Amino acid sequence: MGITAARYFEPSSFDIGMGRIEVNIHPDVKKWAGGYRASTEDGWNVQPNIMLHELSHMVDHYLEHLYPRSVKEQIHDRFDDLKEEDVKKILSKYGATQPVEFRAEMIAGILSGKSFPKEFLDAAYLDKYMADDRGKAIYQMGSGEVPNTSMVEKQFGRMMEALFHEGGASLRIELLDHPEVAKFTESHAQVMDNAFMQVEMSETMRNRLKESDYIFSGIKTFHELNEAFPSLLDENGNRKPFNQFLNDVQAIDSTYNKAYLSAEYNHAQAAAEMAAKWEEFEEDGDEYNLQYRTAGDDKVRPEHAALHGVTLPMSDPFWDEYYPPNGWNCRCTVVQVLKDKYPATDRGEALRRGQEALAKDTKGIFHFNPGKQSKTFPDYNAYTLSRCNTCTRKLELAKGVAENELCQACLFVRTCSDARSFYPDTEQGHRLMISSRADIKDLEQNVITARKVLAAFPDSTMEIRRHYKDGRKNPEYTIDGIIADRKGIEGYKGITTGFRSSLGQGCKAVIFDLDQHMGGKPLPTRKLARKLYGRKDDFITGRMERCYIVHRGKAILITKDDYAHGGKDESLEWLEGLLG
Repeated sequence: MGITAARYFEPSSFDIGMGRIEVNIHPDVKKWAGGYRASTEDGWNVQPNIMLHELSHMVDHYLEHLYPRSVKEQIHDRFDDLKEEDVKKILSKYGATQPVEFRAEMIAGILSGKSFPKEFLDAAYLDKYMADDRGKAIYQMGSGEVPNTSMVEKQFGRMMEALFHEGGASLRIELLDHPEVAKFTESHAQVMDNAFMQVEMSETMRNRLKESDYIFSGIKTFHELNEAFPSLLDENGNRKPFNQFLNDVQAIDSTYNKAYLSAEYNHAQAAAEMAAKWEEFEEDGDEYNLQYRTAGDDKVRPEHAALHGVTLPMSDPFWDEYYPPNGWNCRCTVVQVLKDKYPATDRGEALRRGQEALAKDTKGIFHFNPGKQSKTFPDYNAYTLSRCNTCTRKLELAKGVAENELCQACLFVRTCSDARSFYPDTEQGHRLMISSRADIKDLEQNVITARKVLAAFPDSTMEIRRHYKDGRKNPEYTIDGIIADRKGIEGYKGITTGFRSSLGQGCKAVIFDLDQHMGGKPLPTRKLARKLYGRKDDFITGRMERCYIVHRGKAILITKDDYAHGGKDESLEWLEGLLG
């Protein structure tokens, strides 16, 4: 909209209205706005919609008007009890400046589809605004008590507009990366994440459940696009006007994002609660038995009642398949019990009752344990295939089934998921961002190597992440946007193999970390230069853009330009000089 700053003016009395919001788009807006503007350029980091922020000031002022002025002291006390770094991380930097901005940022975040921890809601005094119906609605959405689907509904139309402008006779998987489609997936995943904002669990578990939500949402988005695609054309094969197309796909929105989403939200909430419980159970192991219990009221499904009272050790494989939730809107739970008071159920009997309980789950969707798998939704769910449970993400599944598009969409969504969650390195800061889903096995060495490269090239940035190409897991690095791999070789003999391997993995950059195996051994510069010169065509043709050599804690860079020094002898001398 071109808006660069806005501010809210409170009314002198509510008798004359709710106040006003002024917007300024003048280039010199920073002075007008007292230093505040909706931009991350100067590090403010506010909620993304500045108008919503100012509207939230208006809403906050209205709600605060319901209470005596004396509550302001309590609001300040609550705000002061929060850790500034937590506010910056969970809410925004601007929200950490003062209570009034904190409350506005909280309300703006909730209205844009987010939820927050209870201490944040209370610090914003939203718990005291529940006497008002509008204040209650804001609190319930902010706590995750009710699903906040406003952003999903809003983004659906924008996603359909992106689909409308697609050409071609079939749906492109890459459309999932279109900004408006990506926003829809993010909004849907945010709804799922909101379901367990109030649930206490480890940060690792929370991140994994969020990843599960995102992948589930991405595959669901693909289905919505795939189902809407045929509606682009009328019965004569002609392209419809956009308004007609959008009207024709409203049933898809209603089915997927209203009817289905409500049950999916409840499932995500129940799965997260049970995953958090499993973490607690793991601390005690088999010291206690676990016992299955229903909600114990007249709404309990008879088939789930069959499992009530089943008692087994935590290590028993029974819990791999019959741990709740065991169906849509399932309210069952599991508790720890004393072994001497509640002896274990006969395992054959337990399995018989489990099979009876999930007899209607003919597809086996609910045969999973969210705590052990760290997922809100299993790999096989309403939007995937039964063989997804055994797929290793290397396209074995795609080779054997007709629904190859679904497999391609799955891989694409997982690639997007890998790119979502990064944290800065403790040494290099934001110059080195590390994905929370990077491979743990090689992470330590990948970080060490990346730090050496960045120390030598201060204008570069790197990411440690996972890449996917043609179903194969690819290298972990991105250097200035270029996919790269690290090769730990013992000497010059590994250069040729390292280049071939990196090129085969879709890389345009490779890092040879000689320190990993050679340590402080002398570098055979002449032999190494000859091997590097042998890869000249890779650089001239553009297949390879960069080669980094890491040795004795330092790094050098070789590019196409390093092969442009006359003939072979001159280039070899140049390369040897670089290595020396």
